[in-house]
Amino acid sequence: MVNKGIGDFFFQNPNSDVKSGFPITMKTNSPGVLKAARHTSERFNNCTNNIFLFKEYHINKALVQIVKGMKYMLDIEIGRTTCRKTSHPNLDNCDFQTNPTLTETFNCYSEVWVIPWLHKFTVPVLLCH
Repeated sequence: MVNKGIGDFFFQNPNSDVKSGFPITMKTNSPGVLKAARHTSERFNNCTNNIFLFKEYHINKALVQIVKGMKYMLDIEIGRTTCRKTSHPNLDNCDFQTNPTLTETFNCYSEVWVIPWLHKFTVPVLLCH
């Protein structure tokens, strides 16, 4: 069992049967998973030369491991949006491409390390195909 923590990320309930260090399955629509997915999209956008921004399209599976913060492990699909990188828009306001020649998605595995009490995150692993 988990409790809501700082910044909508999750902390372990001290009375639960879940042990620190063991990955547990999370709901793909939980606030912490959604934030980790957004960090994944932002990292992808920073690593590509595409003129359009990508954002999370679908989260297939999410695990979290509680070790000195949270390590989110995501199986995620990201898709190309209509927003250009040069305009620096908020991804929430970007629609997915509907033009068949511009539509593109990637399946990705990412690991997002979050230390909510320091408001710190990193995406050390991002593998997309």
